[in-house]
Amino acid sequence: MASTLEKFIHSLDPRALPRVLQIQSGIYFQGSIYEMFGNECCLSTGEVIKVIGFKIKKLIASICENNEESQFSAKVELPLNFPGLYKVMADKTPYLSIEEITRKVSIGPTRFGHPCFFCPEDIKLANLTIKHGEQITFNSVEEVNGTMAVNCGVVRNNQSHSFTFPLSQEGKFYECEDDQIYTLKEIAEWKIPKSRNRIVKLSSTLHMWDASNPLPENFDGCLILTPVYEVQAVMKFRKDIVHILSDLDVEVKDITDCYDISSFLQPLSLEDVFERTSKEFPMVAEIMEGPQGSQKPYNLLCTGKEIVIYKKYQAKRVLASEIRSDFPKRHFLIPMSYKGKFKRRPREFPTAYDLEIARSEKEQLHVVATKAFDSPHRELFSVSVGDQFLVQQCQTSEVLYEGRKKVVDVLACEQILSDTYKKVLLPMYMEGGFVEVIHDKKQYQLSAICKEFRLPFNVKVSVRDLSIRDDVLAAVPGLQLEEEITDSYLLISSVSSPVDSWEIPVYRLNMSVHLLSKNVQTVVPPATKTTVEEISEEQYYMVRRYENQTLYPPPRPPKKPT
Repeated sequence: MASTLEKFIHSLDPRALPRVLQIQSGIYFQGSIYEMFGNECCLSTGEVIKVIGFKIKKLIASICENNEESQFSAKVELPLNFPGLYKVMADKTPYLSIEEITRKVSIGPTRFGHPCFFCPEDIKLANLTIKHGEQITFNSVEEVNGTMAVNCGVVRNNQSHSFTFPLSQEGKFYECEDDQIYTLKEIAEWKIPKSRNRIVKLSSTLHMWDASNPLPENFDGCLILTPVYEVQAVMKFRKDIVHILSDLDVEVKDITDCYDISSFLQPLSLEDVFERTSKEFPMVAEIMEGPQGSQKPYNLLCTGKEIVIYKKYQAKRVLASEIRSDFPKRHFLIPMSYKGKFKRRPREFPTAYDLEIARSEKEQLHVVATKAFDSPHRELFSVSVGDQFLVQQCQTSEVLYEGRKKVVDVLACEQILSDTYKKVLLPMYMEGGFVEVIHDKKQYQLSAICKEFRLPFNVKVSVRDLSIRDDVLAAVPGLQLEEEITDSYLLISSVSSPVDSWEIPVYRLNMSVHLLSKNVQTVVPPATKTTVEEISEEQYYMVRRYENQTLYPPPRPPKKPT
């Protein structure tokens, strides 16, 4: 049965890819040639294409200046980078099963991918009853005992309770009100369900209104957002990936079940390549779509270039963030082979509890108070701005509280006076402010810091890495080395000039290749290049989540007695 390309893509489950489509009524202008982003393709009637992916390219917004119940009138086109922050309005149409939610709603590892729903009726599970109206957070979709299920959670009395829903679970599930605000790009990537539109309300603008702004001046109403997708497809006799907008006026028919899909070139993502067995390496591949970016080696990985993929492996990186009080911070993944040198920078500690976490046996922690604190107990010390301390150890102490003796956790320190030291006790719950005094003037290699000190650790590049043409870390005034991570990489080089080999990340590089039946040299080029990789905030949270998903959170600091 034929449908418009727009209707087909809006209802297509990404898990059903790839799909083979036949053009039922084509586009006829300029000799049936359609040009998009420099890619020309013929979409004449009878043409067959294989759809391998799609993503939202832009949004069509219907404007309502009163509220979401009013009639939406004028329509404007908004790019994903259109400025402003928006509040997502809850969809009043229920989902009728867990399977429908997983098919239409984005559920993923980032903070955006945890949608919340409620059911107007109680749901009885094996060991838990979900009460009507209770907020249910959907965390991930996984296979449990051979059956696909959704990992969920509810919070009761400040305690989280986890459980799973099978996809077969039925009922009326309504979206919860969302009190967060988002950019249009975040809404497009995470908050627009398949086959549904999304109503949003402008929360705040990020720039002054001008005549080029498609929204009315002083607009504070609602927008109903309809996505326009960019479809990635492979054509029968082409080696590149073509891009087609979903609102193109063509009709298509899904013929996947009766077509030999192997007759098309098989595009592979880097994740697909990484899943191959180690025995299949090395291999030769041609790039069908290269990554964006001017940094080496990404600027060398252009469409049509042939590369050798020598092996897959895990490599260590240090996750680092720029030290600054405002946002956004820059984030980096630094290879252990980085040849620059670092000097220490002072750390800041908001509480006495943080001092206890940071102290080490290797050196004594010396800090200066940046915030005053009046102790409610005579037995414990009151801090003034400028007081200096050497941190000793955590212990307990008796204090007089409402006429009774009470044992509390304290941090034993030595206050540095002009010519002597004074032993003092700071309450562990103390909310003060401290900054570290650095006596160590040595320069350290990255590997030495990871070996000798506990992360997180504040540093500044003192000697840049001379083997890198543009060392991005050298221009950053301060870095916090947060943690060591292990990530997946492929080792590649150019077929035409295999002088150097490069490490490329598997999960952060948007790139497609197809394998070639060519003989390949098995000797890896001697010089393996690694780069400092600057990552986005979303990639930063993805890296941290995957690294820490098996770790327990640190204990909460003691509370101040009431």
